[in-house]
Amino acid sequence: MKIYKFLSLFFLAFTFFTFTSCQSNDDDDSGVDTPRNLQIKFENGFNNLGNIVLNQTTQTSAQGQKHQFSTLKYVISNISLIDENGKEFKFNENNPDKGAFIIDQADAVAGIVYMNLKDIPKGNYKKLKFGLGISQKAYLFGQDGQAEFWSKAKEKGMSWSWAAGYVFVKLEGKYGINSPNTEFMNHTGNMGDVVANGTPDLYREITLNLPTTARVTGQIQPSIHILADLNQFLSGENPLSLDSSNDMMMGSSQHLVDVTDNLTKMFKVDHVHND
Repeated sequence: MKIYKFLSLFFLAFTFFTFTSCQSNDDDDSGVDTPRNLQIKFENGFNNLGNIVLNQTTQTSAQGQKHQFSTLKYVISNISLIDENGKEFKFNENNPDKGAFIIDQADAVAGIVYMNLKDIPKGNYKKLKFGLGISQKAYLFGQDGQAEFWSKAKEKGMSWSWAAGYVFVKLEGKYGINSPNTEFMNHTGNMGDVVANGTPDLYREITLNLPTTARVTGQIQPSIHILADLNQFLSGENPLSLDSSNDMMMGSSQHLVDVTDNLTKMFKVDHVHND
């Protein structure tokens, strides 16, 4: 009888140990060789309705102007993820060759432009931060320090001469009262060394709360879906109208400062997938 009880207790202990060990192994995804990736999806739209179709989708601004885009591009850089403890992971900070991306509506697939980030530390992330444009610190590293991204920017038409630097946002299309029939071109960006040149710095950093925690593990590659509301272009905190004085502008004039300040409010995280 004693032997029977001993064997029963031994069997129970062995079963419990096996179960907890398997559970521990199932939950343990911290292997150093496990790739950890994260995807960010940008969907450009009007009034939080996505999928702008270039040369087709028309919006009416708060000032009653109709406008549509033939070109819609912007630069995203200095991406950071902030976890549940407030710890910030900076993805290739001030390194455009590895950490800057061009969001081009012409590249959209079913309305979505994809950014895939590699080598993200395991964690539970609550906030996303990124820059609109290229920071002065990165620019002042010089052309050799960002040769790959500079070449990409040139190919995409997102640069001026090196002395002038990058185009941060490129918006082109047509506008009008009854129908969009007058061409416009608004290209924002810093004009070289802004301190030396005494010009405004149009680089902006945006921080977004995630509605659902983005979990980066060995088994999960989260996807953060961002809606960019381009209605903010003319109908943001600075209500703007296009006319012959500002419809063909490049650089960092006051109109383009107002455009930049409007566009920094256009981003919101719609949802997060943990797949």
